[in-house]
Amino acid sequence: MRILLVEDNNTLANWLAKSLRQSQYTVDVVYDGTDAEHALAVTAYNLVILDLGLPDKGGLEVLRHLRRHGNEVPVIVLTANASLDGRVTGLDAGADDYLAKPFELSELEARIRAHLRRASQKTAPVITCGALSFDTNTRLFSVDGEPLALAPKEHAVLEQLLHKIGKTVNKTALSQSIYSFDSETDENAIEIYIHRLRKKLEGSKAEIVTLRGLGYLLRDGV
Repeated sequence: MRILLVEDNNTLANWLAKSLRQSQYTVDVVYDGTDAEHALAVTAYNLVILDLGLPDKGGLEVLRHLRRHGNEVPVIVLTANASLDGRVTGLDAGADDYLAKPFELSELEARIRAHLRRASQKTAPVITCGALSFDTNTRLFSVDGEPLALAPKEHAVLEQLLHKIGKTVNKTALSQSIYSFDSETDENAIEIYIHRLRKKLEGSKAEIVTLRGLGYLLRDGV
């Protein structure tokens, strides 16, 4: 899952990005509204964390621009303005959630998980396919109750497929979900990760199907 973090406080942004990456999220960080709008124009994100107090274009302007262009990505607003009017303004501008600074990381991560589940139309915290399970709270995969050991990019690819279970995901979308701005992108590497995942999922009845020219699809292979 790829997240855009828009926060002009470098210390907070870098700490938050590091924490989210440790939770197996792919995170891009930008520090002003102009870069945020550019990133959102060229990249498909699963969620945006948006500070309102940005140095050039304010967060509300970025949010309104995003919604005017039909982008429905979930947006969690961060702000030092915890007033009722401030919350109402943010929500009316198109925010999905609102978190006042200072905040607890555990609460932010819980809200991220909830919005990602809602966006993928999965309300239960555990998503299953055959004997494969993914606990969205712990962000751990298991097969028949046993932990499934995955490298970070294997985890990212499988999570993307599981959230789109039964639907085709093209190679570009998978690539965007696992590579951040500062990573060297290689769409051909997706084939390697798919091959490794198939071997690790053998016997689980969770099947990754290749649809030539279209992409990949995860399904219950019962």
